[in-house]
Amino acid sequence: MSVRIGAVVMAVLLAVYLVLVGWRAVQFIGTGEPIAVAIGVALLVLPLIGAWALWREVLFGARSQALMTTLAEEGGTELGLPTLPSGRPERQAATERFDEFRLAVEAEPESWRAWLRLGLVYDAAGDRRRARQAVRRAIELSRA
Repeated sequence: MSVRIGAVVMAVLLAVYLVLVGWRAVQFIGTGEPIAVAIGVALLVLPLIGAWALWREVLFGARSQALMTTLAEEGGTELGLPTLPSGRPERQAATERFDEFRLAVEAEPESWRAWLRLGLVYDAAGDRRRARQAVRRAIELSRA
C-alpha cells in the first residue's frame, strides 16, 4: 500500500509541476517577443510529453494491478520462491528458477498468466526492464 501512496504522491507532484510549467509557457507566449514565444512553445511541449508519460505509467500500473488481482484470486501469484524478512523473493532463488517460468511462456505463448508470472520472476531477479516488458505483453494478451 505504501508503494501505491508513493506513486500517487509523485503523480500529483508531477501534475502540479506540469501545470506550473504550462502556465509559465502561456506567460512567455503572451509577451509577443519572438524569443519569449519560442521559449513558451518549447515549455508547452515539455508538459505535453510529461503528461503523456504520466498517463502511460498510471495506465500501466492500473492494468498490471488488475491482472495481479485476477491472478491472486485464482491463486496463481505464488511463485514458490523463498522470501527475505521484508517479504521480497530472494534474488538468487528467482535467478535459479527463471528457466522454469521461461519454459512456461514458451509452452503457452498466448497466456497472459504465464507472461505475468515471468514478469514477476524477472522483477524478483532484479531485471526491471525485462519485467516491465513481460508485464506489458501480459497486458496486451489479456486485452485481446
